[in-house]
Formats: sequence, C-alpha cells, structure tokens
Amino acid sequence: MVLLAAVTGLIHIVAITNAIQFSQTLAVLFALNGIGFFGIIAVYFTRLWRPELYIATALYSLATIIALFLFPEVNFSLEVFYRNGSLNPIVVVSKAVEAGIVVCAVYLYAQKD
Repeated sequence: MVLLAAVTGLIHIVAITNAIQFSQTLAVLFALNGIGFFGIIAVYFTRLWRPELYIATALYSLATIIALFLFPEVNFSLEVFYRNGSLNPIVVVSKAVEAGIVVCAVYLYAQKD
C-alpha cells in the first residue's frame, strides 16, 4: 500500500506541470492530492496509525478516482482516459494504482485481528 501511495503521489506531483496549463485550480488540486498520499505514508510510519485509517485511506483513494469524473470537461465519460485519441498512460496508471490502494487498504483492515 505504501509503494502504491508513493507512486500515485509522485504522479500527481509531477502532473502539476501539465495541469497548470489547463487551470490553476486543477494544479492546486493535483498538488493537494499528491501531498495527501505522501501524508498517508508519513502517518503510516508513526505511532498515530490506527487500523481505522486503512478505511480512511481506501475512501480517500476512491474519492480521487471518482473526482476525476467530476470535472466539467469530462462529463462523466471514459474520455478522460484518452488524450489526442489514444490512451493516456498517466491517467490509466494513476487510477489503477489508486484502485490497488483501495483493495490493499480494505484487505489490511480485514486482517487487523
């Protein structure tokens, strides 16, 4: 889960440079999302981590997947996964990794006992 969070966090931080071309708000959201995933990693390695945070992590990751479809330009379609007529690997990888975080976090929460 930590490795997956680092991957998607880094993708979002790097993607800020592209996002800012479209919207300053979008760039800020990418930055906050990347920082959020690195924050999860930081808390994971402290005494503050509790099993309930696995569920919070799963919900956060699920929210980032859903948020992709909420942009007005997307109109709730799968076109968001395409760029210039072909699959956008960054979007596909980041959303697949976030889905992996959801699965891992729920599994780890279920194994807590």
